[in-house]
Amino acid sequence: MASSPSMLTKFESKSSRAKGIAFHPKRPWILVSLHSSTIQLWDYRMGTLIDRFEEHDGPVRGIDFHPTQPLFVSGGDDYKIKVWSYQTRRCLFTLNGHLDYVRTVFFHHELPWILSASDDQTIRIWNWQNRSLICTMTGHNHYAMCAQFHPKEDLIVSASLDQSVRVWDISGLRKKHSAPTSMSFEDQMARANQQQADMFGNTDAVVKFVLEGHDRGVNWVAFHPTLPLIVSAGDDRLIKLWRMSETKAWEVDTCRGHFQNASACLFHPHQDLILSVGEDKTVRVWDLNRRTAVQSFKRENDRFWVIAAHPEINLFAAGHDNGVMVFKLERERPASSLYQNTLFYVTKDKHVKSYDFTKNAESPSLLSLRKFGNSWVPPRTLSYNPAERSILVTSPVDNGTYELIGLPKDAIGASDPTDMKKGTGTSAVFVARNRFAVFSTATQNIDIKDLSNSTTKSFKAPSGTTDVVFGGTGCILCLTPTHVVLYDIQQKKQLAELAVAGVKYVSWSNDGMYAALLSKHNATIITKSLEQVSTLHETIRIKSATWDDSGVLLYSTLNHIKYTLLNGDNGIVRTLDQTMYLVKVKGRSVYCLDRAAKPRVLTIDPTEYRFKLALVKRNYDEMLQIIKTSSLVGQSIISYLQKKGYPEIALQFVQDPQTRFELAIECGNLEVATEMAKQIDKPKLWQRLGSEALIHGNHQIVEMTYQKMRNFDKLSFLYLCTGDGEKLTRMAKIAEHRGDFVSRFQNALYLGDVESRIQMFKEIDLYPLAYLTAKSHGLVEECETILEMTGLTDAEISMPSVEGGLKAPSAVAPTFKSNWPVKEAAHSSFEKALLGEVSGPVDDAEPNLLEEDLPVATRDQDGVVAGDDEDPGDAWDMGDDAGLEPAGDDSDFVNVDNPDVPTDTTGPGTSEADIWSRNSPLAADHVAGGSFDSAMQLLNRQVGAVSFAPLKPRFMEIYQASRTFLPASTGLTSIVNHVRRNIDEIDSRKVLPIIPRNLESLTSNDLQEGYVAMRTNKLEDGVVIFKRMLQALLVNVVSSQSQVDDAKALITKSMEYALAMNIELERRTLAASSGEGDLKRQLELSAYFTVPKLDVSHRQLALMAAMRLAFTNKQYSSALSFANRVLANNSGAAKLLDQAKKTKQQAERAGSQDQIDIEYDQFADFDICAASYTPIYSGSQSVSCPYDGSKYQTEYKGQTCRVCEVCEIGAAASGLRLWVKGLQ
Repeated sequence: MASSPSMLTKFESKSSRAKGIAFHPKRPWILVSLHSSTIQLWDYRMGTLIDRFEEHDGPVRGIDFHPTQPLFVSGGDDYKIKVWSYQTRRCLFTLNGHLDYVRTVFFHHELPWILSASDDQTIRIWNWQNRSLICTMTGHNHYAMCAQFHPKEDLIVSASLDQSVRVWDISGLRKKHSAPTSMSFEDQMARANQQQADMFGNTDAVVKFVLEGHDRGVNWVAFHPTLPLIVSAGDDRLIKLWRMSETKAWEVDTCRGHFQNASACLFHPHQDLILSVGEDKTVRVWDLNRRTAVQSFKRENDRFWVIAAHPEINLFAAGHDNGVMVFKLERERPASSLYQNTLFYVTKDKHVKSYDFTKNAESPSLLSLRKFGNSWVPPRTLSYNPAERSILVTSPVDNGTYELIGLPKDAIGASDPTDMKKGTGTSAVFVARNRFAVFSTATQNIDIKDLSNSTTKSFKAPSGTTDVVFGGTGCILCLTPTHVVLYDIQQKKQLAELAVAGVKYVSWSNDGMYAALLSKHNATIITKSLEQVSTLHETIRIKSATWDDSGVLLYSTLNHIKYTLLNGDNGIVRTLDQTMYLVKVKGRSVYCLDRAAKPRVLTIDPTEYRFKLALVKRNYDEMLQIIKTSSLVGQSIISYLQKKGYPEIALQFVQDPQTRFELAIECGNLEVATEMAKQIDKPKLWQRLGSEALIHGNHQIVEMTYQKMRNFDKLSFLYLCTGDGEKLTRMAKIAEHRGDFVSRFQNALYLGDVESRIQMFKEIDLYPLAYLTAKSHGLVEECETILEMTGLTDAEISMPSVEGGLKAPSAVAPTFKSNWPVKEAAHSSFEKALLGEVSGPVDDAEPNLLEEDLPVATRDQDGVVAGDDEDPGDAWDMGDDAGLEPAGDDSDFVNVDNPDVPTDTTGPGTSEADIWSRNSPLAADHVAGGSFDSAMQLLNRQVGAVSFAPLKPRFMEIYQASRTFLPASTGLTSIVNHVRRNIDEIDSRKVLPIIPRNLESLTSNDLQEGYVAMRTNKLEDGVVIFKRMLQALLVNVVSSQSQVDDAKALITKSMEYALAMNIELERRTLAASSGEGDLKRQLELSAYFTVPKLDVSHRQLALMAAMRLAFTNKQYSSALSFANRVLANNSGAAKLLDQAKKTKQQAERAGSQDQIDIEYDQFADFDICAASYTPIYSGSQSVSCPYDGSKYQTEYKGQTCRVCEVCEIGAAASGLRLWVKGLQ
């Protein structure tokens, strides 16, 4: 399509020849029937194909939506008319009767009728409700090319290749098929005698007029929506206009201009225009009143066949040889300019008006612009000069014109301007109180003019400039297709340049410090010196933007008002029923102009973005005020606060107990976590609370959680650590009641109670151990008693050398009366604000983890991750000690204070290994039970596991962790105690083993180690860690469906990291071995290193490494691409971002070309083969690991996965099972 200032293409599709088009009356949908027999349903707003319908045999020429029902009708060369439901996406029924091609089909606007025209020379009307033919109209003696209902009256117009246009009266048909009660008596009698009337030649549809004037066949005909006019298009290349009255019809005029057959035509629904298309590859627009050509648009290679108009909005569609295009004839954005509290704008009828925001009042017309440009093209821009109270108006007519007009002091009505100066130019904008800039696309010159319209200076615009806008005092912004240039008018030099593509509009903040660059789908926020702050992408077109007084950008899309902060955080403010152009935000009101250039005031709720802004600025007073006074709730705000690292603030918004518990644990609020754990009362939560309380040194809560979980062994050890001998004695009694000999022995050992240990050994017939214990502690009488019971003498027993009895361990300082004396954690700034300790904004700088010179977290001897300068007290409890109920008050607690009360007894038990395997279909439980064969079979079926050697450490880890062994006498087997994960379960059919290194452990420990390895560039260690995680997750269990999803996500993440590290290690190996010889492969591997889906901070490291290598080897295009991606992520150390900016600038100056052509397409969608490290492009054949999902080229099918090292690539598998509902 030739470029035009007035034709705006909104959507284009590529397909075979389009023969029929229909707009949906309400939704942004368009039906396109193709010569290839396909019907396409497009969303022209999103540019996506919604559906396709393919039941016709041959070309489909006619298509139409029903005005109210979810139906559409089609007619094709198979002689069939089909009625479809787009809800069920199928054909409902077919109407048969035509004997040749069906040319057009249309629904009646009120009645259940379908009108069809056919090459069998007939026009037929069908009732789609009872699926019957109700009328056949004959009279044409050649193909009937088109037939349409009148939009209001009982008329039909038809066109035929017999060179005639016919108008038919179908009022008789309406009477015949309407309800009898609505007819007069005479009409009812006539209907009753219809057959007799028909015998005398009366018909339901009669020819009212025959219009002859075309010299060749007529291809299309259409009624005017309101006037008694008809327009027709024919093979004689003419567009004819006809008028009709009640009694006659006649030709009004002819529009000449097409130089091939005219295919179709229609009246503009809202303006006095005619649109036509033809085989001369043009769309032509005609003035209805003057019958002269207004505009013409031409395609290079495609003939046009059909045109349609949207019934409601200013949209048209034209079908051509290679698809369809949806377009507007004119820009609907009202020209406007804002100055302080006044908006100046141009209305649809070309009047300049003003709107006062303080009074919310619209002024009468200030002046009329009806003579400016032409009547069909509205002004494009308006610029206001408050010093001289004048305006600059531009129009795209005649390759661009502008007018400088002084506004009258008072609104005196629609008068023509008296003080007016004209000129030619694509753009014109005020740059100072007495200067304005005029840009001409043709000459690429920028002229600076004074108010007398005289040029004071002139200079060349930056290459490729398409538009200029205000750029601050004395400056302009020059917009090119790929860049924005800040130009100083006084110095005539370029100050800055930023690579932003397709910028159309610029919106300046109220203080002039920031601006938003708006393109079709992107908004980029910049500083006044053209430095990029943030950018965002929208799938729906961005229409306008304006700034809040607090520095928040509000922008509108076709159907939403949204916001974005300077840091890129964004969200939705409200939905829109129709497209609006924002001009000002004031409190809870948004002032805007609609497409009819009418001022509108919309009410919004700014709470969400004000809260986020207060969070960014650390203004905790405002945050507290919003929390107390607003209803700001929802998962989005909670997720946002968690993501930003403010769980203590998110806690203020949450009511759900599970979420409150998670947030309380995250921010260390043990009091709230305990309260929520009591409400939910699940073992998993008590376990997590106990672990967190132990980290904080709050052993009173730890004691409560162990009591809740009946974790007797841990309780005993806790009492030993805290020096609570009284409760330790009670635990020994509880163990005796339970009949748990292992626990009795443990407690006796803690207490130093030798007599209890000897007595227990006697009870279980372990006399050698009893004798050894007594002998080592010097209990002579007890030794004699044992010898007497066994019938042995002292001489018959050989004893090992014993130096002395085992001393009972004891706490250095008893601490059971209060929590451990750890350093109190400091309150967060927000918690201080809650307590009234601070007010106003807080400058709380956070460390940047991407800085290279920061200390790296390491693991000390106790396994705790800590930084070099980290105070070990920073992780302990904060605030006063939590008040806890006395242990034993809760019926669910272990009654330590009264151990004589009987508890649930499980007895010492027997081997449970076989029961575990029978109870569970999970491989991990089979491994714990010692049934390795069945576990391997399960893994083979579920994930195609074939190589089990890497899993041996995991198998042994699980097997050993699910048992405790107490050595017995020489020659006797050890006492085995099986460790359960559901310790409260008494039904033997449901008991299950404990599985070590569960999902939570892997996430909190192993994953963090992997992150550290990535950050510290220890990639060999990282590969080992992530492979170890994959193998641990392969043989594991979880407790809920949500944890299944978490495990899948962790598997995918581990695979991505392992793959990325392997790629980089391969590159380093190649560099070390081959030197410069294989540079191309090194560059490819470096680029592939950036493809796996790593976390943003780690992806930045990969991008920086790839950027450096590319730039060093003069791969400037690749280096520029990586630098742009680094800057687009907009995260990481300032040093890295600065380096990326410098690299980008140098690459652009160097020409943005690669010296070596590598196999890496930055715009293509592809995966990396985990074996060959080559790209697998979207749509090409590949195989994958059934466990971790890593992709491979097809030649690797049947081999072992390089990532997990366990599963067969491409094997058929049912999927990994980690959880079974009902088994916990």
